[in-house]
Amino acid sequence: MWGGGGGAARALTRALGRRRAEAALLGAAGGLRGTLQNYNWKIQLKSSSILPVSRTEIKSSMLTMKRLFSTSHSSVDSKEMRKFQLLAHKWWDEEGEYSALHSMNDIRVPFIRDTLLNMSSNYHLGTPLSGVKILDVGCGGGLLSEPLGRLGASVTGIDPLEDNIRTADQHKSFDPVLAKRIQYKSSSLEEIVEECMETFDVIVASEVVEHVADLEMFIKCCSQVLKPEGSLFITTINKTQLSYVLGIVVAEKIIGIVPEGTHEWEKFVPPEELERLLESNGFSVKTVNGMLYNPLSGSWSWMESTSVNYAMHAVKSGAQGQPSPGDDPSEMEREQPSATAGTTM
Repeated sequence: MWGGGGGAARALTRALGRRRAEAALLGAAGGLRGTLQNYNWKIQLKSSSILPVSRTEIKSSMLTMKRLFSTSHSSVDSKEMRKFQLLAHKWWDEEGEYSALHSMNDIRVPFIRDTLLNMSSNYHLGTPLSGVKILDVGCGGGLLSEPLGRLGASVTGIDPLEDNIRTADQHKSFDPVLAKRIQYKSSSLEEIVEECMETFDVIVASEVVEHVADLEMFIKCCSQVLKPEGSLFITTINKTQLSYVLGIVVAEKIIGIVPEGTHEWEKFVPPEELERLLESNGFSVKTVNGMLYNPLSGSWSWMESTSVNYAMHAVKSGAQGQPSPGDDPSEMEREQPSATAGTTM
């Protein structure tokens, strides 16, 4: 009798144990599902089983999370990434948050094109930048990469946000010519240094340096992936009282040209500081040109003052640190701003 009762008790205990274990497993599965959904991982739980997820999706999600929460030394600012993550689908809305960048192409693209053509006697009509390898750092949705590709350049656009790259890839796919000339990659600049040492003829960092976490490291990486005597083009915002009033108070808080919180005045870069960093990393600054945005017309123009926005062109020293033979390029390019100001696509 006691023996039979003990067996029944043990059986009941085992049954209860199994139910507790099943409940615990179900609870853990539910918690895991909620956690994964919070990070936008496309994992579904069905009939107590986990459906397979593609390696590409897992790698992409892990890479984005790594950049967002990484504490290692990097030029990428995770706080800046979170801001731009919210706008990743709006890059090609010409009347939206990036309208000023769309109109900036009217002066920055001719500036890049004409400066490069003035440095070379070998170019092709219709595709004047044919054969030129350009790296567009912080390419976003490809607003600058595409017009450079249409000029014949072979463009590599990089951006640490996977959503930006998806937007750029999708828009590029509408044009078969651009699909061949442009490639996009979700990457930070320092992540491509080892595989791209002295690879590119030109680097473009337009409206980027005011968002990086470590500007000196960023410039050093630019130097490493740029060929000797290669060109670096930068557009950014000066750190002045006027740039605070116009770039943040007016542009963000009053008119709303860009979303509030897009810029931090403390991260704006004076041209003197940028020039010092460039020269200490083997560059020679050739051109510094002021830029002015008119919110009424929605257009950009060149101006002499660099108190708000400015563009800079610098050339990396040659292999032996010697200037190229022929005419003094600095004298030729110091005249470039006035010539470029009247240039249209």
